[in-house]
Parts: sequence; C-alpha cells; structure tokens
Amino acid sequence: MRLEKRKPSGREKDEASIRLLAQLREKLYSEHIGTARRAAFNLSWMQEDGLDILKEALFSSAARRTKSAAAYGLRKMRGRMEKIALEVLSQGLQHFDSSTAKVCENALLVLKSRATEGLSSKIKIKIKAGQPASGKAGKLAATGKFEIKHVPQKSKLKKGQQKVGRGKNHFPK
Repeated sequence: MRLEKRKPSGREKDEASIRLLAQLREKLYSEHIGTARRAAFNLSWMQEDGLDILKEALFSSAARRTKSAAAYGLRKMRGRMEKIALEVLSQGLQHFDSSTAKVCENALLVLKSRATEGLSSKIKIKIKAGQPASGKAGKLAATGKFEIKHVPQKSKLKKGQQKVGRGKNHFPK
C-alpha cells in the first residue's frame, strides 16, 4: 500500500524526529502484524504525533491488521494521552466501517478486562465498607493479619536413608 506523504504538525523538533515518525508510520501499515504492533507501541510513546498517526490508521481504509495494531498502540498510550486515546477508541465504536468498530470494541473489552483484574495502575477496585469480607482469608486480609501455615514436604526420608541421585556426590560410600 502506497502512503501519501504526511505533512508535519509543527510539533516535531528536528528532521530526525520527522524521519522517525515517517518510518514508524510506514511500518504500521506493514503486512506483518508483529512489525505493525511494534511500530504502534513505539508510536504510543510519541504523544500527540503518535496519536495522530494511530488515529489516522484506525479510521482509514487500511487492512484489519493495521487497524488492530493501531488500536493496540492506542491501548498502550500512557500519561496525559491515555484519556484521549480512550476517547478515540470510543469514537471508533460509531464508525461506519464495521471492521473499525469491531477492532475498537475488542480493544475496549481488553482494557475493561484488565481493569477488572486489577492490572491497570490507574483503576483500583475498592471493597465497599458495608460489605463483609467473604471467608476466613478475606477476614484476615481485611484486618491486615495473615495466617501462616506449615506445609509439609511431599516425601520425607526415614532415619538412616540417603537421597540417591546422579552425580558423584550423591552416591553412598
């Protein structure tokens, strides 16, 4: 796929950053999903310029792998761009192209599942104060005390037995 030349936004500081953005943009449209996802991840660190390129790829008529790589890059946005990236994914749900809508839906589902698993550092799941903790472990965790149990070994050797194994140090003399 031949890409048109992107005009600089004015935020780029030098020629090297313009070349890097052009290179990453070209790799985002690659036929290999691994290359496209790696480029999308690198673009996620590029703040506004990376967001512009990822948004362009998501809403273009590109292949589905390019759109999914762009959604991956938007999911990986951090800092002040995280909220804007979520808004872009939400806008994609109402897009006229069904593949764009499906990719955005999947990306939002992944973000939601990570938030419920507690993997996201921004979203914390809090237990309501009125609800009692369930089970003995929950009550101990709620009070800040933990119970330490002794776990016996699987096999114990009887007195006088030696462990037999390989190597010169393990054979009985």
